[in-house]
Amino acid sequence: MEVAMEIDKNSIVYKKAKKKAQEIRSFYINLACYCTVIPVLVFINLYFTPEYYWFVFSMLGWGLGLFFHAMGAFGWSPFLGKDWEQRKLQQFIDEEKNKQQHNKS
Repeated sequence: MEVAMEIDKNSIVYKKAKKKAQEIRSFYINLACYCTVIPVLVFINLYFTPEYYWFVFSMLGWGLGLFFHAMGAFGWSPFLGKDWEQRKLQQFIDEEKNKQQHNKS
């Protein structure tokens, strides 16, 4: 049995989900480019200038960027924790509620 859901394309939940899907898609495109270009650079390097391994700089630089891209796309942050954004959002909401309550008094 399939349940049909009406999706409001203007809702905040839909917009957040769409943005998250686009971020993940962007990461996978970046990963595919990395997996295609780096081997080509390795081949060019080893074929034309095997005495100097310059491809390592491209591989490490792009790899580091790819790592940070993955962190952003999948919401992984070892420094702030998994629920940091949600906790911070709740803190700001609570602060706004307190301000509004004090202004009414």
